[in-house]
This record gives sequence, C-alpha cells and structure tokens, in this order.
Amino acid sequence: MENPFINNQNSSQMSLNQFFARIYGIVGIGVAVSALTSFLTINVFWEAAQNLVHRAGFGMLVIWFLPLILIFPMQNAAMKNKPTALPMFIGFSVMMGFMMSFTIAAYTASDVTLAFVSTAGMFFGLSVYGRTTKRDLSGMGRAMMGMLIGLIIAGVINIFLRSPMVVFVSSIISVLVFSGLIAWDNQKIEQVYRQNSGNVSNGWAVSMALSLYLDFINLFLSLLRIFGIMGSSRD
Repeated sequence: MENPFINNQNSSQMSLNQFFARIYGIVGIGVAVSALTSFLTINVFWEAAQNLVHRAGFGMLVIWFLPLILIFPMQNAAMKNKPTALPMFIGFSVMMGFMMSFTIAAYTASDVTLAFVSTAGMFFGLSVYGRTTKRDLSGMGRAMMGMLIGLIIAGVINIFLRSPMVVFVSSIISVLVFSGLIAWDNQKIEQVYRQNSGNVSNGWAVSMALSLYLDFINLFLSLLRIFGIMGSSRD
C-alpha cells in the first residue's frame, strides 16, 4: 500500500519545481530580450540611438531613470496578479537592453562573451546553492542590501571623481553583493511558496523573476567592468 504522506510530499515538491521553472523561464525571457535589444541597438540602430542621445540632451536623464521608476508599478501589478505584469516586465527588459547597449559598446566582444558566460555559470551555481542550503540566508541578504546602498552612493560620488580605481573596487564588491543576492533570492522563492501553501500566482512568479533578472544583469555588468579594466591593463 502506498504511503499518502510520501505522495503528498512528491506532489508538493513537483509543484515547487514548477514554480521555480516558471520563474527561471521568465528570467530567461528577460535576459534574452535584453541581449537581443542590445545586439540590435549596437549592430543595426547604433547611429539612430546615438542621435537620440544627442537630441534628448537632459531629457536622456529621464529616459535613463525610467526603468528604475517602472520597477514600482511593475511590482505592484505583479503583487495584484494583474495580466499586465508580464508585458511590463518584457518592456522593462527592452529598456534595460537599450540602456546597456551604451555600456556594452565600449567593450570588446571577447570581454562581453567572457562576462556573460561567467555570469551564467555563477548564476547557475549560486541558484543551486540557494535552493539546497539549509542555512538561513536572510541575514546575509540584508547585509548585501546594505552594501548595495553603499555602492549606489559611491557610484553617485564617482560621477564627479571619475576614478577608475573606485570603479574597479566597486565592481569587485558588486560581484560579491549580487552573488549573495542570487543565492538569497532563490531561497526566498521556496519561502514564498511555503508561506502561501503552494497557492502562488503568476504575479508572484513575475515578482521573483524581476529580482533574479536584476541580480543577473548587475552581476554581468560588474564582471564586464572588471574584465574590461583587466584587459586594458594588459594592453
């Protein structure tokens, strides 16, 4: 006779795996959309993109901060499980890809490839760790968020200082911060699933995917800066 408790455990675990798969699928879509947008901007629409920047002037600052502003209504739509949450996420990924193209264009194809492959490998390993570790990562996650605020302040100050050393050190710290956040955000996925007794909506999937997407993108940009600086020093 089959043990119903074991069957329930297996059923619950399959549902949890499906929740993870849904989130990773959305993250994958976001990264792919951003990568495609950056590729098209640099290789097809580069002249038009540069003209837009020159014509926009200070208005470009508004465009630059628009993705950050969109995070709040997007999270609100996700928490209310609105059907607009996923389209907003895809639109957000397009804007992020456009913005990143101006950074990516300053680096060699080999640096970009190395940074992307390294990011993908680290993301996979840290996601596995976050899912499987028995250690509570919430304390580490809060510490990483505190360090992230410090990095943002340092970045604003460095706009005026323009110190390559500050960029390099900040990038190394950023790698540590977003590595920790990837593991923590993966652990939070299971916590959200358990807290809601498995009744997790598509909105929850979009919300959790947004966090992991931002972790991935910021880790990629941090590694890209490091590889770019190291490559320049070798030259």
